[in-house]
Amino acid sequence: MDVGTAGPRILVVGSTMIDLVAYADRLPGDGETVIGTSYRTGFGGKGANQAVVAARFGARVAMVNTLGDDGHGDAYLEQFAAEGIDTSFVRRTPGSSGVAPIWVDAAGTNRIIVIPGANLEVRPDVAAEAVEAFAPQVVIGQFEIRQATTAAGFAAARGLGATTILNPAPAAPVDAELLGVTDWLVPNETEFVLITGQSLSGTPDEEATTIAATAAELGCSVVVTLGERGALVVPYGAPATRVEAPKVAAIDTTGAGDAFVGAFAVGLALGMTAVAAARLGCAAAADSVTRLGTQTSYPDRAGAAAILAEYRT
Repeated sequence: MDVGTAGPRILVVGSTMIDLVAYADRLPGDGETVIGTSYRTGFGGKGANQAVVAARFGARVAMVNTLGDDGHGDAYLEQFAAEGIDTSFVRRTPGSSGVAPIWVDAAGTNRIIVIPGANLEVRPDVAAEAVEAFAPQVVIGQFEIRQATTAAGFAAARGLGATTILNPAPAAPVDAELLGVTDWLVPNETEFVLITGQSLSGTPDEEATTIAATAAELGCSVVVTLGERGALVVPYGAPATRVEAPKVAAIDTTGAGDAFVGAFAVGLALGMTAVAAARLGCAAAADSVTRLGTQTSYPDRAGAAAILAEYRT
């Protein structure tokens, strides 16, 4: 089904970054210099990535963000316009927009340094105002902007009955205020361990038990993304379900987690079960790792529609 302009409304309260990506056969160790194989710049930032994925999967998407008054900010406004993303709630501020130097090795593994810049100026009142004005069905947040801003947006979303999805990346302790208005917490395995202190090194059944117990303790639903192993989905108060990822040959994993979150949000907004939405997210993530880059690795609208048609139930 082509959702098109009749698609669900998704608001992303989050970051923008200009990705500075260096590729090498292997990544350098401490104090070491290696010769790279290629270099490219691109549009990134967890919030913007998730917004682009949601838009390509047919949602009507609005972005809450602050850009610098530099050329990167100008370029990002053009990018949002090209993707059909509403920028009514994007502000400008003197200084630098966010940037993210990224290293990628021959196996597709990446290391990333995030420099937030103007992302730290996204204001709580703008996030709350955006929720009231846009009336979304789903609101997405991450940790590349201040948690208080995301909490304000989520609190407003709760007031409207919208679903809130928190992608706690880069990993950091979750403020109690933000956790209290989070419906779905969606970390990857590393983030889950760093945030909760719980190990996922046991058997698959032990992993599921650990995540289910954590969801009960946190008071929200949890999805832990596990890369090529798929995801574990734990709706609050329900048992864990393992979702397998499609088998693909990965060449660049940058932005795969954001592909999952954006597609998962669309699935929930369309009324899919959490497990079905996670299958859609895994399919979007698996598709993305077969191409280089971040937003350039995501399927175009036709490709996203094909994935949605296959996985929507």
